[in-house]
Amino acid sequence: MDIETKSDDRRTDRTTRTRGVALSAVRGLALTPISLVGSVLFFCLTIVSVSLVPIGIGLVTTPWVLTGVRAFADWRRLLAAEWGGVRIQRAYRPLPANANPWARTFGMLGDPATWRDFVWLPVDMTAGTVTALLAFVLPLYPLEGFAIAAGLWRVLPDGYWYGFVRVTDQTSAFYAAGLGAVLLLVTLWLTPRMLHAHFRLTGAVLGSGQGQLAERVRVLTETRRDAVDTSAAELRRIERDLHDGAQARLVAMGMDLGTIEALLEKNPEKARELLAQARQSSADALTELRELVRGIHPPVLAERGLGDAVRALALRLPVTVEVEVDLPGRAEAPVESAGYFAVSEILTNAVKHSGADRIWIDMHHTEGYLRVAVTDNGKGGAVIGAGSGLAGVERRLGTFDGVLAVSSPAGGPTMVTMEIPCALS
Repeated sequence: MDIETKSDDRRTDRTTRTRGVALSAVRGLALTPISLVGSVLFFCLTIVSVSLVPIGIGLVTTPWVLTGVRAFADWRRLLAAEWGGVRIQRAYRPLPANANPWARTFGMLGDPATWRDFVWLPVDMTAGTVTALLAFVLPLYPLEGFAIAAGLWRVLPDGYWYGFVRVTDQTSAFYAAGLGAVLLLVTLWLTPRMLHAHFRLTGAVLGSGQGQLAERVRVLTETRRDAVDTSAAELRRIERDLHDGAQARLVAMGMDLGTIEALLEKNPEKARELLAQARQSSADALTELRELVRGIHPPVLAERGLGDAVRALALRLPVTVEVEVDLPGRAEAPVESAGYFAVSEILTNAVKHSGADRIWIDMHHTEGYLRVAVTDNGKGGAVIGAGSGLAGVERRLGTFDGVLAVSSPAGGPTMVTMEIPCALS
């Protein structure tokens, strides 16, 4: 029985390794045109746009181009985390919400992360493309040796070289198959590492390098300031809602009750009418207070956790929403709150601006990260820009070292992915 179990385990390991090599090859094939075409395109656009800054045209085009470069880099950061297990910190400096084209252009050009992106583009189009292509080509080369032994040598030119084996007949074709078998063993080890090298190269250039600690301190300072500003704005919103909503209704209800007291004996009919009005005002005030409490911290979030809170949120939307949750526990309350309101903001944007009629939400926890992906079938075109709702979501997540990535080509679909480091209880 033990021998059978060990044999099954070895067979399972071989199957897993083979699948890993095949998956790495497919991913390498997908990354090759992405690295080459995408990086060349954005590199050329950046050079042209920046060169046009002195004549004024670049002041308009450069923020858009650099925003596209950042979205492209964010997408590659996401692929590096999901496909290669390489996490690359996003450390762009925030821009003022109402910045003019001049401030936006030179604010982005003055950001060290922008120049890391610019240096990464030529590295990605050369070394990045080669490493991705090798991850795809390496598993194919041993197969050529087997194909030669199976009879392919007959249609090949005389004296064809496979590696260091010169193929002239069936015997030398078998030698080629033997070399292919050796290369296949090497490929099983090398192919996943080539793909990992591709992502490590991306991380080495896009990462903060020697200034990582200083960059980290700067990001923490900015996210702390954003958190304080957000809390102050939230308090002002609560005060405004209480003053203009529930408080005004309660004052009006008190005035109605005073009038009812005066009319109770003189005009009972009018008193009953005002009493019904006061009852309705009390019900409206209670409803507004409940909505206010839900906006501060939804009861379902506190009682049942993030997954059920997002499901309840989806039920209130006017479009079809599919929610898939795989959370084996609960995160800390601040993390759950940040995740809930981030999802709420993204869903609100999708309903208002995307024109989508279907939304998918996938929420799971893996490798110490809470990952949430919100996808809609709308018209696309969403970007993380100053003053947008997504910029606010990014600042909220940054307080918890979370990251936000957006993929939204023209015509859709739009996919917004969030990652927040946390542990589940």
